[in-house]
Amino acid sequence: MMFVKYFRLMGSLARYTLAREMAFRGNFLVKISVEVIWLGIMLAFYETIYGRTSSIAGWSKFDFLFFFGCFFAINGLIEMLFLENCNDFAELVRTGDLDFLLLRPIDEQFLITCRKVDWATAPNVLMGFAVMAIALSKLHWQFDPVRAITFLITFGCGTAIAYSFMLVLTAFSVWMVRNQSLMEMWWLFSSLARYPKEIFRNSIAAPLGFLFTFILPILLVANVPANAMVRALDPAMVGFTMLATAGLLFASRKFFQHALRSYRSASS
Repeated sequence: MMFVKYFRLMGSLARYTLAREMAFRGNFLVKISVEVIWLGIMLAFYETIYGRTSSIAGWSKFDFLFFFGCFFAINGLIEMLFLENCNDFAELVRTGDLDFLLLRPIDEQFLITCRKVDWATAPNVLMGFAVMAIALSKLHWQFDPVRAITFLITFGCGTAIAYSFMLVLTAFSVWMVRNQSLMEMWWLFSSLARYPKEIFRNSIAAPLGFLFTFILPILLVANVPANAMVRALDPAMVGFTMLATAGLLFASRKFFQHALRSYRSASS
């Protein structure tokens, strides 16, 4: 029942923010156009690279196209559901408006991080899946239920991992008040997730690959689902991803709750 309650509330919040977006249709269309242009630029960039080589760190052209589509869809989902809310958190702390959210009879983390839906970035999710579908057709991929289910599970895990990192960075705003530099750290993490982890092997950057795979596992976000779908299905890495997801969700929630307990309300 609790899950149904939050699902219905999320639907209501989504409809409300969509109505607000439709009040400024011109701005909405421009934001979508920017996302489409950005996708086109990135695809042209990777097409140029693969025009001069057949493989990058073991990733063929269409394997990597699927990987990029996976990253683009996950990143779009994060931007659609959470990014704007997390960016606004510092302003809520600074102005004291956070008090009004904390008084609501609902989970604070849900309300703070999910109260708005950025519909202008919703097409990114669809475009990401479209890119993945094109890549699979070029690879003549034969349907494999095990790979498909593993992909969906790890896709969800990748989204949850990215959300956990964003939540931790957001929580620091309670003490720092301004979170501009923290959100720049998020863009650093998202940029790392854009590349296959294999590029760090056998190079001076190998320690970074280990760090961002097993300690701060941001490289798992798109790598594991893409590998499970179009390359080698590694049960050990899939299991590690699921464990890392559970651990990060738990740790980030505890840290966020600790940050809220440290918050000094506008009335104090």
